[in-house]
Amino acid sequence: MLRDDIKGALTKAMKDKDTRCVSTLRLILAALKDRDIAARAKGNSEGIGDADILGLLQSMVKQRRDSIVMYQKGNRMELAQQEAEEISIIEKFMPAQLSPEETAAAIDAAISEVGAESIKDMGKVMGLLKANHAGRMDFGKAGGAIKDRLG
Repeated sequence: MLRDDIKGALTKAMKDKDTRCVSTLRLILAALKDRDIAARAKGNSEGIGDADILGLLQSMVKQRRDSIVMYQKGNRMELAQQEAEEISIIEKFMPAQLSPEETAAAIDAAISEVGAESIKDMGKVMGLLKANHAGRMDFGKAGGAIKDRLG
């Protein structure tokens, strides 16, 4: 389970005295705990599953990429470097991302499988993509590509 992998990596990082890795993994586990608490309020006593954890990791990577852009604009290269290091640590727990060609092929396959003909069918296509490619696809970019194809 992904949660156990993260906890094991934290233990290893603590033994190795890798402060950047320890702090990043603690941030991940804190975010997981927040999501687990929210899930318990909805009746899920087990906490969130691996698919939701992957979504959390993806959003953490996206936040850091946005921060890098802002830090670079503000000429704060040391902070941009810190964010990049955190991204590399987080991405160790994510499956390999689909290439642009694989993403385009997956979008085409989803459009044909759903029978999407207009932008009104975008939700169905995104739902299928999220079910089949959680954690492996940037759905922000995929949404733009779907709009181009259906619009």
